[in-house]
Amino acid sequence: MEMPKPNMQVLNRKMHIVRRLQQVLPDSAVIFEEQEVRVYECDALTAYRCPPMIAVLPRTTQEVSAVLKICHAENVPVVPRGAGTSLAGGALPTEDCVILGVARMNAVLETNYDDRYIRVQSGRTNLSVTGAVEEHDFFYAPDPSSQLACAIAGNVAMNSGGAHCLKYGVTTNNLLGVTMVMMNGDIVEIGGAYLDSTGLDLLGVICGSEGQLGVVTEATLRILRKPEGARPVLMGFDSNEVAGACVSDIIKAGVLPVAIEFMDKPCVEAVEDFAKAGYPKAEAVLIVEVEGSDTEIDDQLAKIKKIAMKHNPVELRESKSEEESAAIWAGRKAAFGAMGRISDYMCLDGTIPVNELPKVLRRIGELSQKFGLKVANVFHAGDGNMHPLILFDANKPGDLELCEAFGAEILKFCVEVGGCLTGEHGVGVEKRDLMLTQYNQGDLDAQMNIKDVFDPKWLLNAAKVFPLASSDERRAV
Repeated sequence: MEMPKPNMQVLNRKMHIVRRLQQVLPDSAVIFEEQEVRVYECDALTAYRCPPMIAVLPRTTQEVSAVLKICHAENVPVVPRGAGTSLAGGALPTEDCVILGVARMNAVLETNYDDRYIRVQSGRTNLSVTGAVEEHDFFYAPDPSSQLACAIAGNVAMNSGGAHCLKYGVTTNNLLGVTMVMMNGDIVEIGGAYLDSTGLDLLGVICGSEGQLGVVTEATLRILRKPEGARPVLMGFDSNEVAGACVSDIIKAGVLPVAIEFMDKPCVEAVEDFAKAGYPKAEAVLIVEVEGSDTEIDDQLAKIKKIAMKHNPVELRESKSEEESAAIWAGRKAAFGAMGRISDYMCLDGTIPVNELPKVLRRIGELSQKFGLKVANVFHAGDGNMHPLILFDANKPGDLELCEAFGAEILKFCVEVGGCLTGEHGVGVEKRDLMLTQYNQGDLDAQMNIKDVFDPKWLLNAAKVFPLASSDERRAV
């Protein structure tokens, strides 16, 4: 069979862009061969794939600036990419775009223990930030489940959280400043190594903006002293609703654990088969961790266990050693990977008021029956950040569409009970058409007006976040 001939006009334009990029980057940093760019065709939302036109891997802020100046002059869309762990399609390319990956930008630039901050290039992985300071008994608090792989660039873009965000907050609470390159190549400094800055809260606008406003190349992060100690307690319950009610009662009692994590039976079974973490056989499991001195830990856990006993747990076990604590957390961190061994799944991240947990878990169960797809629930229960994993067969025609419809119903219900569409994964392409569920058109217009200021040509991370019907007319032709 005769192969289709390439569109020469498109090919000529591509090679013109390649040659311009090779003038400002080493040849090894410009990737354009068809088979090589396929590495970048998707992120962790693998249901959607599209190879980019070109991918570039700069090493410095100045190289990023040079790349963006060329793309701005040539009207080439740019999709920033950290480690590609986005579960919402945040780094999904378009066929005419340049992927700008920051993976080679991973240096520690400055560490200040007196003022408790570290400045890093944005391609550095989350866990390695703590790795750079832990020998001095410091740590970086946000800890997404993908922290071994995910980059600070993506954490800033999506305002990532993690298991310990109940006490320490999410990225925005631990971000002091950024160096960012605008689409036209201008380099700007926002915030810095101090507690707060005057004027408009531009740092708050940047954190969580999903690469719509600029490319973050450096970040100044708050580092904290490690606590004296920490200890989790493992609880098993007869139902999801009872476990949810226990979470709500712990929060209402005014106790502030460092983390409250929830897993239901399907997730627990998958984790046990994979990680052998020693979880109880129950319909739902909670991991509740507190920290401080031994006296503080004993006092907090006594209150938590007293609350839990009112809900008749099938098992309640306090960790007795560092090894046991590590195993408990290793199981939770392995949850997504463990589920991936047994089924394709789509991971959501709607956020709800904690007191609505029992109602939302019940509704998810009802929707599971309606759509005929199983769900495994694992999430940061303390701050109501839900992570339902909808199981489906990617090879079965219609299953993906059914899964998406199911997911949309869950997210709509999260908004209905007073929550929001996303807690830390971002909107990306996954939730862009649901934005009008949470915002009215005036709200979206205000958000798009901000993008108009930072990126007038709408070249950064095109076709993300905003419903296409709302944003198409603003995009430069």
